[in-house]
Amino acid sequence: MKNLFDQISAHCSKQVTETYSTSFSLATRMLSSEIRQDIYNIYGFVRLADEIVDSFHDYDKPELFERFSLSLEQALNEKISLNPILNSFQHTVHKYNIEQAHIDAFMKSMRWDLEKSIYKTQKEYQEYIYGSADVVGLMCLQVFVKGDKKAYSELKESAMALGSAFQKVNFLRDLKADYDVLERSYFPNVNLEALDEDSKSKIIQEIESDFELGLEGIFKLPDAAKFGVYTAYKYYMRLLKKLKKTPSTKIKTTRIRVANLQKVDVLARSYVRYRFNIL
Repeated sequence: MKNLFDQISAHCSKQVTETYSTSFSLATRMLSSEIRQDIYNIYGFVRLADEIVDSFHDYDKPELFERFSLSLEQALNEKISLNPILNSFQHTVHKYNIEQAHIDAFMKSMRWDLEKSIYKTQKEYQEYIYGSADVVGLMCLQVFVKGDKKAYSELKESAMALGSAFQKVNFLRDLKADYDVLERSYFPNVNLEALDEDSKSKIIQEIESDFELGLEGIFKLPDAAKFGVYTAYKYYMRLLKKLKKTPSTKIKTTRIRVANLQKVDVLARSYVRYRFNIL
């Protein structure tokens, strides 16, 4: 009967992915079926932690997070959890020997979202991004290379850069909500109340540099992962281009989105490049 519960757990992680992120779930569907569920399992875990610190405003978020942290520890130690999201995540962790240090770094950044609102130094900013994004990329990479330590070592830097790029694009896209609702300011030395084109340009240049390094790694990924990751990359590049064209004054007041038809266009173009072995 445990197999039945594991199936339900896996379905929950997939449902979380599809409900919370149409773009990420679209890219995940482009992964090989042999690794697709494990990426759902990682996303479900990441999203659940993120929801606690970002969304549950009418509840005691620190207390909820501590309970979640304890449940995570128990799930990893006991290889089972009555929380279906954690149950499916622990399965992937043990299947691919995902490093505990990655999980710890992620949880540290999530805890910071409960305690910190302004990141004043480049060191704080980089440490937060490492925990909230880079290590998520590394967890996924361990799935993509199926535990191959040599391939993991070769692609590690690019995976981290891609994770950083995705997170920084999210920061820029969600500037209004992060600042007005959550009272957070991630970009150091940037006055978000007076965000100008020069400051926006510097942020975008930093993201473009991350994407450049990330793309190098995508070309070297196993075929099971390459198309899906490339699709995610192209989607975020499309979003970055929209942000680049959007005046800084509008970014502060509006959440910039990529329309569903444009997402389909990204998928179609990515598929053509993949099928003709242009990647």
